[in-house]
Amino acid sequence: MSNVVVVGAQWGDEGKGKVVDIYTEYADDIVRYQGGNNAGHTLVVGDEKVVLHLIPSGILHEGKRCIIGNGVVLDPEVFIREITKLKESGRLQDDDCLLLSESLHVIMPYHKRIDIARETKSGDKKIGTTGRGIGPCYEDKIGRRGIRLMDLINEEAFSRKLQEFLTEKNFLLENLLGEKPCSFDEILNEYRGYAEILRRYIADTSLVLSKDLKAGKKVLFEGAQGTLLDVDHGTYPYVTSSSTCAGGACTGSGVSPRDIHEIIGISKAYVTRVGSGPFPTELLDATGEQLRQTGGEFGATTGRPRRCGWFDSMVIRYAVRVNGLTGIALTKLDVLSDFDSIKICTGYSYQGEQLETLPAALEIFENCQPVYEEMPGWKSDITGIRRFEDLPENAQAYVRRLEELAGCPIVMVSVGPRRDQTIILKNPFN
Repeated sequence: MSNVVVVGAQWGDEGKGKVVDIYTEYADDIVRYQGGNNAGHTLVVGDEKVVLHLIPSGILHEGKRCIIGNGVVLDPEVFIREITKLKESGRLQDDDCLLLSESLHVIMPYHKRIDIARETKSGDKKIGTTGRGIGPCYEDKIGRRGIRLMDLINEEAFSRKLQEFLTEKNFLLENLLGEKPCSFDEILNEYRGYAEILRRYIADTSLVLSKDLKAGKKVLFEGAQGTLLDVDHGTYPYVTSSSTCAGGACTGSGVSPRDIHEIIGISKAYVTRVGSGPFPTELLDATGEQLRQTGGEFGATTGRPRRCGWFDSMVIRYAVRVNGLTGIALTKLDVLSDFDSIKICTGYSYQGEQLETLPAALEIFENCQPVYEEMPGWKSDITGIRRFEDLPENAQAYVRRLEELAGCPIVMVSVGPRRDQTIILKNPFN
């Protein structure tokens, strides 16, 4: 028996959706444990492209139970729109296959208004938020003034809490951010309608998972964003508002660390990030643009162009350490197929000193100089290859060098966006 956590090992957008989709075949339950609809997974199933923001990728497989855990913040409108699209495409015919934790926190209209207004006022110090209210919702969760799903379906509790919290939020909107106040009646009526739809999906998901684990079922935990966007361990303050590392799988779903057996980090064969913040290997030239265009590096949620750079082994070693990675799934190796040579960052230099690990101080991180080594490219199409030994020798050498620098085995190599364009070297569920 194995229970597996999948985490992003870089700054997010590493291709977790595809990896989770592949591993779902071997799991019984698929659990999303943090983040909100600021994350987007793009999956290619046959000729169809499916984009999911909240619902776990496992929903595309019949007979699997998908759970959105207590660590997620939920925008009801987005969730309902997502299940509607799935049903229209012939999926999610059995509502029992999808559960929402009764303890997860609900994104309110004032969260989104505050998020956008703050970012607008930040000028050139923008964090790069998606403006979807995720950060302000997590603030209220930690500040013990949040509205949980169990409150939303209890009309008396919801009305009372909304009235109490809205007084403070409207004061903030009007007096500090210069925005119009939110209407109590409008929110109450809108969210009443959401409550009626969401009611059928709500459960004590921690208890459900506990029973399934005792019954010997296999669980796949699906993270959003990436290690370097973790609120504690990322490039603070240019981070998301939740625990994106493997430890978040336990707090965000209500399971014990003892129930986690394998932790797979997803890493591109190069690096991207969205939004502001340090990025030592970023390429602000034609090479960076080539990576962006060839790799289709535009956000699934926002459409924003991603910043692109060479593979950073300092980042991956950090991800191995803080997550306890047992394996790495390497994605988008095919994107590098047109390069004559490929660089790898093997370390950082700061003021003439070699750094042992990622610096916590933003001022140092922003001024690090990457130390590169260069490897020859393979200049051939690898999208049809299904065995590692059939890859060009230079491609094999590149993967093995990344593995060596990471200090962690590479267990999967993706050579294209489709499910079948994948080389599995080791299955963590076996």
